[in-house]
Amino acid sequence: MGCSPIYPILDTQSLAARSCEPETAAGAWLDAGARIVQFRHKGQWTRAVFDQAEAIARQCRERGAIFVVNDRADIAMLLGAGLHLGQDDLPPADARRLIGSKALLGYSTHNPSQLDAAAAEPVDYVAIGPIFSTASKQNPDPVVGLEELRQCRARYGRPLVAIGGITRETARAVFAAGADSIAVIGDLIPENCTGATLRRRMEEWQLLART
Repeated sequence: MGCSPIYPILDTQSLAARSCEPETAAGAWLDAGARIVQFRHKGQWTRAVFDQAEAIARQCRERGAIFVVNDRADIAMLLGAGLHLGQDDLPPADARRLIGSKALLGYSTHNPSQLDAAAAEPVDYVAIGPIFSTASKQNPDPVVGLEELRQCRARYGRPLVAIGGITRETARAVFAAGADSIAVIGDLIPENCTGATLRRRMEEWQLLART
């Protein structure tokens, strides 16, 4: 993944709550230097949602950024995108057969046991979380915390992406605990959601990654 330190996630539900269009957010984040964007849609994949994802995939290609689809191997294949899987999705080995050897493949874990199992999977990175309590996921898994993140870092050699409730205020502590990258949803969406405020928020996160 080249392990981009900041991994923005376009969560359609969170964006809708702030009356923010995914294409607007993607464009602003890419303009501010994002090198990877994940499209996360937990509802039904209608034609309109697919068109939205396709437009964002095009934005990413034009800027040389990686586009990742959450959960759906079929959509990732259609869009020539990377894929991020959860514990209840298609097994990573089967997904790899579909998307090919070159596409980026990530996998969510929530505890050391799942992390150990992920070591045998054909994935490029593993996400661990939630690090802190989060409002971006229904029925979230138990909080991992910074100390368990340190332990996970010590036992896993591939890129490790921390996710869940991480803000600009806590990001440095998460990096210090061993995360290669931080996936962000809520803290990338300002209350006053415009192209300018979205870009400024991503610039703040990019600055954190450099200090």
